[in-house]
Amino acid sequence: MTSAPATLSGRVAVITGGASGIGRATAMLLAEQGCRVFIGDYRLRSENHQAFQVLGIHASECDVRNVDDLQHLIDSAADTAGRLDILVNNAGIGMVKQTTEVTESDWDNALDTNLKAAFFGSKAAIPHFLNGSGGSIVNIASNAGLLPRAHDPVYSISKLALVGLTKSLALCHAKDRIRINAVCPGPVGDTGMMNDDLDAAPDRVFAEQQIIAASPMAKALGRMTDPAEIAAAVLYLVSDAAYMVTGTALAIDGGKSLGVPPR
Repeated sequence: MTSAPATLSGRVAVITGGASGIGRATAMLLAEQGCRVFIGDYRLRSENHQAFQVLGIHASECDVRNVDDLQHLIDSAADTAGRLDILVNNAGIGMVKQTTEVTESDWDNALDTNLKAAFFGSKAAIPHFLNGSGGSIVNIASNAGLLPRAHDPVYSISKLALVGLTKSLALCHAKDRIRINAVCPGPVGDTGMMNDDLDAAPDRVFAEQQIIAASPMAKALGRMTDPAEIAAAVLYLVSDAAYMVTGTALAIDGGKSLGVPPR
């Protein structure tokens, strides 16, 4: 049995939603570990250009709701680099609406972004893994994928289904040496989704305090999870240290999904 390598040198990764938040942190970390990284995002950000250039991260526009866009992103990365080893299905959106307020368009947008994209991204990547060496897929779900939440039922549905997709595909493709796992973050600071929610609140500071107070470990530390902490979990799951890890849903939510915290 060989020990896990210190880096991901020589490997190739595609990350959706890689221009900000968790996706950006993951792209930077994997690149720092020697991985050749290709990111896709519906909105590229000029402030990433210098850092991405230094790390050799390739960025291109991609709307993950469009299967052709996804296929092109993944095939282009594999063709350019000559291989593909890792896919991180990170792109996602939130939706804080009650059932009676949800339109068909709302439903389609949430499910297409959070669930359909992960399935068809995986479908596009898997043929590139079927060369004997296998591969690794990580789906960025949510603690709403572990326990449903009353304030955002459609978002919860999409993430519960994403955890189910992770387990199902992991079972299907273990024979191919393809490992498929999910990470289930709780509230993560400095992401587009979180910033949008806080900006929409009547009192941003109070809203942030309430979010922190809802997770026992976050409350103890006085802060939300950092995108870099989610990226570190992804790094573990795609590394050789996790050879025997597949079909898991790793909660990184400060204990929010454990139950009712002590007073």
